[in-house]
Amino acid sequence: MKVELFVPCFVDQLFPDTAFNTVKVLQKAGCEVNFNAEQTCCGQPAFNAGFWDDAKEVGSKFLNSFGDDDVIVTPSASCTGMVRNYYNDLFTNTTAHNKCRSVQGNIYELSDFLINILQVDAFGAELDGRAVFHDSCAGLRECKIKDEPRQLLSKVYGLELVDLPAGETCCGFGGTFAVKFDAVSTAMAQQKVENALAVDADYIISTDASCLLHLQGYIDKNNLPIKTYHIADVLANGWGNV
Repeated sequence: MKVELFVPCFVDQLFPDTAFNTVKVLQKAGCEVNFNAEQTCCGQPAFNAGFWDDAKEVGSKFLNSFGDDDVIVTPSASCTGMVRNYYNDLFTNTTAHNKCRSVQGNIYELSDFLINILQVDAFGAELDGRAVFHDSCAGLRECKIKDEPRQLLSKVYGLELVDLPAGETCCGFGGTFAVKFDAVSTAMAQQKVENALAVDADYIISTDASCLLHLQGYIDKNNLPIKTYHIADVLANGWGNV
């Protein structure tokens, strides 16, 4: 299957290895991966901050970066949720209405695509240790993703996946929320990390780099013995650099 890769802003600027690992995983699953270097942002930061005119301009650029029939895969439930759910607010009954509907029906978060479209869950990945999976708000609530990443992680050699207490609670990032309400945001990150440590987890894994950036910041500041991983990096671990 031919797929178009969408690389989110967070991944592009801060975690480029996650983008490369996404390509490796998709290729190992049998996909031909294309990347349009002219792509930019999905418009979510502007949209969430209330600048809908700016979000619409950026979103139009996103729509025009892909063809109507392109299958789009991204290592971000957050961006997927933005396009699938909130582009309705920007493009319904506009000249981009039909193009928007086509793209909305063809964009997938990585784990959703691997499990529900390709029906592939084993990549020969290896990671020794004990892990919890953090359900991002976008993944769980907007994309309805829950079992898919856990199925993928269950096939990683050496990895023990355990339940995260209060796992469906937000990590506290929330984009500009983390800046505007930093004390609340930090307390939420603290709760999430402490819950992971309470079950002796070595890793916190998620579908969203933004959540992981937030949690890793709290971990690093407090010198805690735990590490965050994007699921694409886990799935490429142990074979992706060979």
